[in-house]
Amino acid sequence: MSEGSIESDKEVGVALALGAIAVVGAAVMLAYPGQLGKAWGFAGAFVFATLAVGAVQLFD
Repeated sequence: MSEGSIESDKEVGVALALGAIAVVGAAVMLAYPGQLGKAWGFAGAFVFATLAVGAVQLFD
């Protein structure tokens, strides 16, 4: 019986999920008619993009 390590691609999945939410935030930033909505879209895009990069570093 051979023993091997199973590698997980959890960091890729989490980063893709958070990146998708960041893209939605960027779309809100571009499409929202009001200035406050654009600011919230930017904030969401920035936070989730930062979390996506952090997830790759955390699970690596």
